[in-house]
Amino acid sequence: MHLSALYRYPLKSAKAEALQRSEVDLLGLNGDRRWMLVNDTGRFLTQRALPHMSQLSALYNDLGGLQLSAEGHPVLDIDLPGESAALRGVTVWGDTLQVPDAGDAAADWVSAFIGSPTRLVYVPEARARHIEAGYGLDDDRVAFADGFPLLLIGAASLDDLSERVGRPLEMLRFRPNLVIEGSAAFAEDGWKRIRIGEVEFRVAKPCGRCILTTVDPQTGVRSADREPLTTLKTYRQQDGEVIFGQNLISDGAGMLEVGMPVTLLD
Repeated sequence: MHLSALYRYPLKSAKAEALQRSEVDLLGLNGDRRWMLVNDTGRFLTQRALPHMSQLSALYNDLGGLQLSAEGHPVLDIDLPGESAALRGVTVWGDTLQVPDAGDAAADWVSAFIGSPTRLVYVPEARARHIEAGYGLDDDRVAFADGFPLLLIGAASLDDLSERVGRPLEMLRFRPNLVIEGSAAFAEDGWKRIRIGEVEFRVAKPCGRCILTTVDPQTGVRSADREPLTTLKTYRQQDGEVIFGQNLISDGAGMLEVGMPVTLLD
């Protein structure tokens, strides 16, 4: 088995960034989901309600800030908020936290893109959330990802689903960080611990899937037939959820690179 793809999402629910190598830190891939859009009440925004977020590009610039771009909008570079940045109360699912706001210029840009009052916020490591009780250790943290620092999917699992749906499906519909080749379809369901290169990971729990998987990552348009969610519901239900992929937590920091061997430890 080997690592066949690495994806980072600097801004939650925006476009993916394919990487050849990346450091892993306490919050997952370095820079992954450290930025987020919120509405005027501080509630997080995603493609679930706003599928056109899939057309928003947010990439790190040379100074460590964020460059925003989208068709029909000017490119805007945002500085990384400093220690004096105003804090904003935000909500991610059941978690509430205070995080730095990226300022009014960023807010004007993202509001124009979203079509309603919106703010851009950033989470430094010191303000990251705790992992859901019962699934991690006391010092495990997550940035703005839904619940866990990393998501792994086996390429054979996607092949199995594509065959059942009857057309090739894009891996990015499922927004993984790590894609593994060389394993059987859904072999990852039975893993407890793995090592990629020199970094070890705990497999925390299966990933429950939602309407976001029906958004075409290339066009931002939802599938009229609600695929692949419709097919997943026929054979991938567990504990009331439709599952696809596994959530991971790293034990320590290190470097990952596409092509690295994957070793099953437990």
